[in-house]
Amino acid sequence: MAILLPPLPVPGSEPAQSAFGRWMRGGSQPSQSAPHDTRDHPTFPWYKVIWLTGVDYFSTLGYQPGIALLAVGAISPLATLALVLVTLFGALPVYGAVARRSFQGQGSISMLERLLPGWKGKVFVLALIGFASTGFVITMTLSAADAAKHAVENPFLNPYLHGQELGLTLVLLVALAMLFLRGFNEAVGLAAWITIPYLALNLVIIGRGGWEIVQHPDVWDGWLSAVSRVGDPTTLVIASALAFPHLALGLSGFETGVTVMPLIQGEATASEMNPPHRRIAGTRKLLGGAAGIMSFFLVGSSLVTTTLIPEEAWREGGDASGRALAWLAHHYLGDGFGTVYDVSTILILWFAGASAMVALLNLIPQYLPRFGMAPNWVAMRRPLILLILGIDIVVTLLFEANVEEQAGAYATGVLALILSAAVAATLALVREAREEGRFPYTGLAFAGISLLFVYTLVENVVQRPDGLIISSIFIGTILAASALSRYLRATEFRVEQVALATPECEALWKELRGRKVHLVAVKTTEAVLARKKARLKKFYAVDGPIAWVHVNLAEDRSKFDSTILLKIGRLGDDYRITVTNAQAIANTIAYLSELVEPRSIFLGLTRENPVGQAFRYLLWGEGETGILVYQILLKYWSWTEEDDERPNIFLMSD
Repeated sequence: MAILLPPLPVPGSEPAQSAFGRWMRGGSQPSQSAPHDTRDHPTFPWYKVIWLTGVDYFSTLGYQPGIALLAVGAISPLATLALVLVTLFGALPVYGAVARRSFQGQGSISMLERLLPGWKGKVFVLALIGFASTGFVITMTLSAADAAKHAVENPFLNPYLHGQELGLTLVLLVALAMLFLRGFNEAVGLAAWITIPYLALNLVIIGRGGWEIVQHPDVWDGWLSAVSRVGDPTTLVIASALAFPHLALGLSGFETGVTVMPLIQGEATASEMNPPHRRIAGTRKLLGGAAGIMSFFLVGSSLVTTTLIPEEAWREGGDASGRALAWLAHHYLGDGFGTVYDVSTILILWFAGASAMVALLNLIPQYLPRFGMAPNWVAMRRPLILLILGIDIVVTLLFEANVEEQAGAYATGVLALILSAAVAATLALVREAREEGRFPYTGLAFAGISLLFVYTLVENVVQRPDGLIISSIFIGTILAASALSRYLRATEFRVEQVALATPECEALWKELRGRKVHLVAVKTTEAVLARKKARLKKFYAVDGPIAWVHVNLAEDRSKFDSTILLKIGRLGDDYRITVTNAQAIANTIAYLSELVEPRSIFLGLTRENPVGQAFRYLLWGEGETGILVYQILLKYWSWTEEDDERPNIFLMSD
């Protein structure tokens, strides 16, 4: 069994000196690793956790019917039915497959990281993080904007809030951030208390709308007449299918359904070889239940809003724009009931923003710092909350808190995530079928679903290119910031932990530490070590034992740091240290030097093109090792306390 050595202190690990610094580091920190330890929090039956998913999923009823009317007009119910079919027979099976292969709540992005290792996987994951960030940020800004719209349009509040949509949206976003800065945690019980009353109120509105249609069949006949003008049944089916991408907002919530898996009751411990079948089954019930509930409300709300709301009301700028169900509540059930519905809608929209904030607080630290593509402070909750708040404010100001104008960007983020889940499920099923020696029928079916979501995403981008523009800005910003961070962090040690292979290695490790040896980095085997040793003694007057260090790089060098394994053996009076699983040669040698505390370090120079060496170092961990080790140690020594017994460093031409 490997023996772990205590890690070196690194910059950023020291206690903060100022009160502000201590506050910024305070609060809980999200994990940077993908797995969630289910022993760290209570678990619940799936039918209680469903409301936590529903906060994100069901809250879209606040704006989905109005957006559907704006997008497709009279055929909104038919297009919504197409959306329901895609939900039940496309998204639901996809996320059922994701739940089986991502049972610790990592989601489809983590699946793709495993399925596509190396730099191509990292770039793909970064792009998906950009789309996911788009979706979650727009969830917060759009939900806050729609909540503000419901407040402003309320007849009792309108005299005081008229024209203040932008300011009220910013206030809601700041309040959300302040709540998280104080240490807000998602609560299953709170989600249920917000979501269940909201659905009950929507059920009353849909029921009242249905009764109105029954009592006044002329409105139904008027809708049928409007639909018939679109074309014959075949034309209607085609038009509904083509219109489906405009309604893609109704697919939001599935990724959240997978990320909450650790909260669902099931086996406490699990592995790839022993998956938690009870938790997976519970998650599939949760996803199916949420999809079934939402399907009913989507179709019902679409029918009553399309048939009962006049066109001048649901058009952009009209009284029902962005709040179609709220308009029905006030119009048919009175301002008292309508105000209760407005309050409930504001609460669930605000809590949907909280759900999106939690998702970002878990998503970003899980990937970017681990990739070396963000500074370490990104893993701290409070600085990250302030960063997200700043982005929310910028997005809100750019869109002027307009709900409809943000819908395209939201749909783009949602569809990109669902497409990534479909692709991940397809790749996983095809790989598993090949490993088992059978034809991948299921994988091909999921490939067809993936093509459907490709069409949906492309159509959405063509119709609303602003969504792709916003997502591209997020992706470009993340890629640029990632490249800059990787460059700035290039002189960090990039070693997470050091492990000794055997107890014998531990004994030799204790022998050579503490200014007893000269550290010499070599590429060669022991056949030429004697010649090198003779040169060292002749030209550098080396006395005492030598620790020959040979570093073997990890197969996947796109990671930023890793646990390195040391194998130590004797070579006459000298020592031989073989390092495996290193991410970068120079950083590993520098880290070992600080652990060993050698008398001197001997490093070779290649004299190759420095520009090429720099690119090799940033991408593959190779390069002009001698100079890089010197620079890394100088930076580390500038942070640590002064030490008169620093090792001498000799740079030699190979």
